[in-house]
Amino acid sequence: MNRITLTVAMLCGAVVIGCAQTPSTPQATKYGDGELPIPPEYKSWPKFLSDVQRTDTKQVREIYINPIGNSAKMGEAFPNGTVSVMEIYKAREASDGTPLKGADGKLIKGELLKIGVMGKGAGWGETVNPPELRNGDWVYAMYLSDAKTKAPDDLATCRSCHLPLTDKDYVFRYDEYFQKRAN
Repeated sequence: MNRITLTVAMLCGAVVIGCAQTPSTPQATKYGDGELPIPPEYKSWPKFLSDVQRTDTKQVREIYINPIGNSAKMGEAFPNGTVSVMEIYKAREASDGTPLKGADGKLIKGELLKIGVMGKGAGWGETVNPPELRNGDWVYAMYLSDAKTKAPDDLATCRSCHLPLTDKDYVFRYDEYFQKRAN
């Protein structure tokens, strides 16, 4: 083999080895509730919504969506392979326990509490029990702030909250997301 052929062969081999070590894509694996991992690259994804104010729970949320989900259009369901990641922050509090607000009147983000993952794939929701809580093919997972430890949250709570959103593909703030993207 000449040097050029050998170099090309080595580069092709490196590409194949690199691809073999790449984690499987979300749609390549069938997940159930509590099984969906936090994608390590999620912070590089587009923001679904930022600085979501939850005064009822004294929380601020940052939500990311992968490029597959970001390709959806208003009025469509999100495609299989969509994954969103929600960082849930505790709102900072005054000494008396009341939430602190900035000059803009919004809650001030404090410590990271949990990270939620919501993903959609063909047949992912089939094993959800009880069946009346199925959210189409969406599954959920919740992790503590270390992004490794599964949170003790009952994912049926996630499902029951999202269940009425059938016409929005079970996604909260669906309209807000698409309206924001249109601007």
